[in-house]
Amino acid sequence: MQTTELTQPETAVATPERTLKSYIGLTLRGMAMGASDIVPGVSGGTMALILGIYEELINSIRAIGRPQFLRPALRLQIRPALEALNWPFLLAVGLGILTAIITLSSALEWLLVHQTVYIWSFFFGLVLASAYTVSKRIPRWTAPLLVTLAIGTVGAFIIVGLVPVQTPNTWWFLLLSGALASCAMMLPGISGAFILFILGKYEYVLAAVNNRDFLTLALVAVGAGIGLVTFAQVLGWLFKRYHDLTVAVLIGLMIGSLRKLWPWKVDVAWLTDSSGNFVLDSHGELLVAQQINVLPDLATQAGVVEFILAAGLAAIGMAAIIVLERIAR
Repeated sequence: MQTTELTQPETAVATPERTLKSYIGLTLRGMAMGASDIVPGVSGGTMALILGIYEELINSIRAIGRPQFLRPALRLQIRPALEALNWPFLLAVGLGILTAIITLSSALEWLLVHQTVYIWSFFFGLVLASAYTVSKRIPRWTAPLLVTLAIGTVGAFIIVGLVPVQTPNTWWFLLLSGALASCAMMLPGISGAFILFILGKYEYVLAAVNNRDFLTLALVAVGAGIGLVTFAQVLGWLFKRYHDLTVAVLIGLMIGSLRKLWPWKVDVAWLTDSSGNFVLDSHGELLVAQQINVLPDLATQAGVVEFILAAGLAAIGMAAIIVLERIAR
């Protein structure tokens, strides 16, 4: 089995020589990640992986938790602290993510409510093609790699089928929710938004944003920061020592997540609070707790037309990934 050594040293993350055009490209990649992270079920980590910046992103975040950055940062020595980071890369990608969240949230939210089948079809094509393109990063598939792929697939399949639970709104659970969501955000196939949904905190955090509840948002953000830096250490170590096995797991996560992205679903359960009352989303609609996947309706003309349009959008999503992967290469 082939292993691939990371190009970044353990002591610090070097800042590669890049042009302004390159940083604009990084910002656009960040926007693709941000757009993906908005949707409960699609991961920004998937976009980072297919766009060729995943390992550099992990290593750059990992450097934040290392002594080369922490020592000067705690002493308020700004220049030595920045020298230990790949900060231009993080700034460009972070700016893209933030821009996408600010500019695209409303449009994606509207599509998820009013054009459910079509938006999920598009994302289904995106992730399906992503799994294929990323699989080419492993030069030779062996039995252990296939077993690892299967484990990742089954794990994601089970996770995305979990029913949301009622959880406390205490400070420690908000920290924990932020940490778990940020860890999931770094994994292709499992989105941070979906983890918040499973933990019963998706609508709570959205309400905090709309109501400007800065204390709640701060607790979630602190937890997310801790989880992001801590989990990056684990992922960086895995990439360095077990590169192909790690990539196989990530591909499995993407394949397993297709269960969540299947366009045709039927609602079978709705979320209730501790008093037994139904929970409403930001549009005043019942918040669905559980769905089952069904086959498209091909018995009616409207169903056939919907299927053709959905299949076309899935094909467009697949083509977009193939084009993006070639551009990134």
